[in-house]
Amino acid sequence: MSFFIVAVLISCNYGETLQSYFVANQETPNFISVDIPTSFVNIDKVTLTEVQKEAYESVSKLNMLAYRLADDNIEDYKAELAKVQLILKDERYEELFRGGNSSDGKIIVKYIGTDTTIDELIIFGSSKDQGFAIVRVLGSNMEPSKIMSLGSVVNQMSSEENSVEEFMNFFK
Repeated sequence: MSFFIVAVLISCNYGETLQSYFVANQETPNFISVDIPTSFVNIDKVTLTEVQKEAYESVSKLNMLAYRLADDNIEDYKAELAKVQLILKDERYEELFRGGNSSDGKIIVKYIGTDTTIDELIIFGSSKDQGFAIVRVLGSNMEPSKIMSLGSVVNQMSSEENSVEEFMNFFK
């Protein structure tokens, strides 16, 4: 019996996950949350290569959460930013790349999975002037190189075509 209890306690993860952070904050003031199945993303007007088509078909859903910075919530923003950064330091999130700078903003792309198949892709961006945003790309058998090829597709789509206009307007 003791062995069973120890095994259960060891297997439990008491740390906050990105998913639990999304759930806890989707209705919280200063946050905006958008969940979009890929079937709602109108990609018909964009020409896809075979690799991009395979990548698009491997994605099932996008979860987006953003925190808008304002003059009256700077301390709350710093606390929420620190929470997200702590969550993303967990070893389950492998870093794919990072970029940006301290004046314009930073972006970090991480994933959960292996080098050949991704279960979840995380895009985290922050700006001292605007706030931060997290996008979780969920799917099955997503390949890192193929998923990264979709970046150029997003740039070809107008905000009206990709069903995330409200989310994009969040930072305007």
